[in-house]
Amino acid sequence: MGSRSDALSPRKEEVLRAVVECYIAGASPVGSGTVYDSQDFGVSPATIRKEMLALEQAGYLQQPHTSSGRVPTEAGYRYFVDALMAPYSLGPVEGRQISEFFEHAHGELGSVLASLSSLLADVTRCAAVVVGPRADAAVVRSVQLVELSGHVVLLVAVLSTGAVEQRALELDAAAGAADIDHAAEVLARTLVGKPVDTEVPVEGLPTGVARLVSVAADALRAVDGGLAEHLFVGGHATVVRSFGAVETAQRILALLERHYAVVSLLRDIMDRGMKVAIGGETGLVPLSECSVVVSPYLVEGRRAGSIAVLGPTHLNYPQAMATVAVISGQLGRMLSGD
Repeated sequence: MGSRSDALSPRKEEVLRAVVECYIAGASPVGSGTVYDSQDFGVSPATIRKEMLALEQAGYLQQPHTSSGRVPTEAGYRYFVDALMAPYSLGPVEGRQISEFFEHAHGELGSVLASLSSLLADVTRCAAVVVGPRADAAVVRSVQLVELSGHVVLLVAVLSTGAVEQRALELDAAAGAADIDHAAEVLARTLVGKPVDTEVPVEGLPTGVARLVSVAADALRAVDGGLAEHLFVGGHATVVRSFGAVETAQRILALLERHYAVVSLLRDIMDRGMKVAIGGETGLVPLSECSVVVSPYLVEGRRAGSIAVLGPTHLNYPQAMATVAVISGQLGRMLSGD
C-alpha cells in the first residue's frame, strides 16, 4: 500500500475494504452487520456502524436508500484499488484456460485476437476488448526480394501481426540478380526480429544495392500492419447481464461499436498512467456506471496494443487486473516470438 495524503486510519481502511469486498461479492447494499460478521475487527457492532457513517461523511460510501445498507462511491473504489486491494493470483482453472489457449493459438492473428477477447470475457465475466497491434509495433519475421522484371522487384515480408506484406518496388534503374540477392541479405540481417520502422544503414553498400535497400525499407515503414489498432470485442451478453438498467446496457453496447472511441479511451487511460478508470474517470458519459481495467502488451519492448475489460463499478478488481496482466504478458511474448 502506497502512502496517500488522504490516508484513512487503519480501522477505517479495514471497514472500507470489507464493504467493497462484500459489495463486489453480492452486488447489494452492505449493512453494518454484514461487515461485522465478515471478519474479526476486535470492536463492537456499534463501532462498525460509527466507522461506516464516518466513511459516508468522508465520501467513500453512500446510502442508496435510508433503510438500506451502504455501497462504495467512486472515491471508495479508488481508495480500495490504490491502497487496500490484496494481491490476487489466478486460480488453477483460470491459469489452465489461459495457458491452453496460448499453447494452441496458431493461424491468422485476427482469429486469435477475436478468440482471445472471448476467453477474457469468460474468465472475468466482463465485456472484453483486445486492440490489435499498431503498425509500427509489428516485428519483421522474414523478408525476401523477388525479381519481377528489370525495373520491378517484389518485396515480401512476414510480420509478427500475421500479415504478409507484398509491395512491388519500381526502380529508376534495373537491378541485377546479384544486387537483389545482396539487398535481400542486408534487409534480412538488419530487420528480422526488429520493428518494421527500424532504420537500415546503407553506408558502404554498392550504389545499386543501397538504392534497392532504401526503397524496400521505406516501403516497409509504410505498411499498415494488417490489423493496426483493430478492435476485437467479446462478452456482449455479459453487458446485458451485468447492468440492471436496459438503457445503460444499450449505451455501453453502442459505445463498443464505436471502435475509434474505444481505442482512444484505452490509450487515454494508459497515457494518464492508470490501470483502472472508475466511473467518471473514463471521461465518457455512457461509462459513468462502469470501470475499465486495461493493460498494454509489448512487442520487442514497445507498446503495441492493449487488453481491457469493462464492467460495472462493482467488478472484481483484483481478479480482473490479474487476468488482464497475465493475458497481456502472454500475448506480448507470443507476438515477440518468445
